[in-house]
Amino acid sequence: MAGREEFLEDQDATEGFGERLAVCCTSGLLIFLHGHLGAGKTTLVRGFLRACGHTGRVKSPTYTLVEPYSTAQHSLFHLDLYRLSDAEELEWIGIRDVLDDDNICLIEWPEQGAGILPEPDLHIYLQARDRGRTIRMESATPRGERVLRCQAESPRPA
Repeated sequence: MAGREEFLEDQDATEGFGERLAVCCTSGLLIFLHGHLGAGKTTLVRGFLRACGHTGRVKSPTYTLVEPYSTAQHSLFHLDLYRLSDAEELEWIGIRDVLDDDNICLIEWPEQGAGILPEPDLHIYLQARDRGRTIRMESATPRGERVLRCQAESPRPA
């Protein structure tokens, strides 16, 4: 499937990208976030959640594995699988309910859930570069392709 890439110069740009991404997303979307520690995955999710109407604190679910959020438009789940010792643990946290077609799920460190997690709609890769980061999105489903087309048509801040 298709992909696109851009450079984000700082944390504000990464949050802004998350906001623009949220505008293009619909219920049932599954997004995998890839990148080293400190690459900006949770920062992107913070912008995404704020654009969806969440006004509270957004914390990394590194220790809890999953943080649920509910807004007027969506039920969202932010998962961080970094500390997952076995993919089977996902069954214990109720992953099948989390991946319901009505929810939007953003999953950090998805490789830790290999064999249990389904193919996502989008892969997002973040990599530190200079003082910012490069972000690359790749669609894996027609739903993900629609998000990429929407992103390409969305105006970027000056």
